[in-house]
Amino acid sequence: MKKILVVQHVPHENPGIIGPAVERGGYRADCLKVYETHAMPRTIEGYSALIILGGPMGVYEEEAYPFMKGELKLIESALKTNTPALGVCLGAQMMAKAAGAKVYKGKSKEIGWYGVSLTEEGVDDRLFMGLSDEFTVFQWHGDTFDIPGNASLLASSELFPNQVVRIGSRAYAVQFHLEVTEKMIKEWIEVNRDELDGLKGVIDPGKIIRETGENITGLHAYGRTVIERFLRMID
Repeated sequence: MKKILVVQHVPHENPGIIGPAVERGGYRADCLKVYETHAMPRTIEGYSALIILGGPMGVYEEEAYPFMKGELKLIESALKTNTPALGVCLGAQMMAKAAGAKVYKGKSKEIGWYGVSLTEEGVDDRLFMGLSDEFTVFQWHGDTFDIPGNASLLASSELFPNQVVRIGSRAYAVQFHLEVTEKMIKEWIEVNRDELDGLKGVIDPGKIIRETGENITGLHAYGRTVIERFLRMID
């Protein structure tokens, strides 16, 4: 059975709907929980794909989170060997940095449900071809990244233009969360209560929960398709 390495940074940002998709595809997911162990393989050797999940830390906080140096080496290995790779939120930012791009704080925070639009190149990309070119996704981030030199912009939002970037031919950096479940969103609101308290008048947790009921089914339909197409890239 082919193996996929999944890097998880914090307990509450788990694979979500990615896990069942991996099982349906007939693959084994090895989940590396860096909050429990700092043992990080330096290369992707032995794995058929790499998935990097999100987390509250910033890519530029390497001194506070020493595992990041090893994780960047791991991602670099995947990029150099053209191994299918998917980065979500922090994972997308890590991939951008590993590819040579700058990662930095955005002008605001994007937390909740927002519209995203595919670019002309995104409409023709194999992960998104035939899907709606405008869709609603769940966001929780304040950082952003520049587009690496060997990358293509596939999707944008009003607040953060770089939402989906393809690096090379088989690596995808996705700023938003296609993997979340309703349970995860409610947990994130509780875990990040201090952050939300500092954004009163800007971000409304009650509105996020209401809009979750309206949008989660559509997100799952879109997300499952994208994830399943990503898994088909595995040799």
